[in-house]
Amino acid sequence: MKQVYWFVVLIAVVFSSISRAVDLPGPVISAQWLSNHLSDVQILEVTKDPDSFIKVPRYELNASGKKILVGIDGHIQGSLLMNSKDLWAERLLNGQKTKYHIPEQGDFQRLVQSVGVAANKPIIIVPVGQDMSDIDEGLRAYWEFKVYGEANIAMLDGGLAGWIAAGYITSSEASPKIRGNWMAQSANQDLIASTSEVMQASRSGDIQLVDSRQPGQFFGLTKRPEVSGYGHIPGAKMFSPELMSRSENGASYFLKPSTYAAILQANGIESTDASISYCNTGHLASGSWFILSEILKNPSVKLYDGSTYLWTKEGNSLEGVPLN
Repeated sequence: MKQVYWFVVLIAVVFSSISRAVDLPGPVISAQWLSNHLSDVQILEVTKDPDSFIKVPRYELNASGKKILVGIDGHIQGSLLMNSKDLWAERLLNGQKTKYHIPEQGDFQRLVQSVGVAANKPIIIVPVGQDMSDIDEGLRAYWEFKVYGEANIAMLDGGLAGWIAAGYITSSEASPKIRGNWMAQSANQDLIASTSEVMQASRSGDIQLVDSRQPGQFFGLTKRPEVSGYGHIPGAKMFSPELMSRSENGASYFLKPSTYAAILQANGIESTDASISYCNTGHLASGSWFILSEILKNPSVKLYDGSTYLWTKEGNSLEGVPLN
């Protein structure tokens, strides 16, 4: 009889824990929602400056004596830390070593486990959140998680900057030294575009090419050192980072779906059509991929990993405006 009693208790505990499992409200969550569910999720802060994790936010007084946040340092209590530089890897493609690619399945799993991410618990990605460039670092992590099978994941709107702006406290304690048990599934090729797919899209126009770089790079006035040519992939339309977020109190936030749809349409991009996003190295392209795929719920969006770095490395040309 005693054994039956403890069996019933065990079943009750199991079902109780299942019933308490939190459902993420969508791909973007607010600071208030996160504050109310800190114990229900695991927080992964993604930054290219890991040293900032154990510092405290820095403030200065402006001319009127108001305290202004100038350094987005520290982290949300209990956060795990991932260096965004680890999200790009050198891989062998067609017998050639090429940079700026998603890590292999095993390498990504080891990376995620090494920072302490557990299986079967919602993941909240927290970028610095000051501008779209560092938000895209978090979105790159989000995309890689999705490629390797993670569905229970969301972005913190405004990132750490938005968390601080909302008045929530931060910590400067070191990240816990724990090893996670998160497991990567086989790569979802529906999310990754190859050079041959991009070439076909450029020639046929059947799939939209969405250039996610600044206008100067799109038109060929400037370029990144790792890209061998000036301009954009022929047939591409521009969706620059400046159009992907709004700024408030030192933090950058996502826009409403209807606003994104209108901006895209004004740029000649249909939010419901099959699309491939690209940039220089797959960093900024994470932003347009996320907006089209996750916020606007377009099921046919891929990211061109390696982007114009790979495109030009393989001998393909770009087009831009004539230069004096």
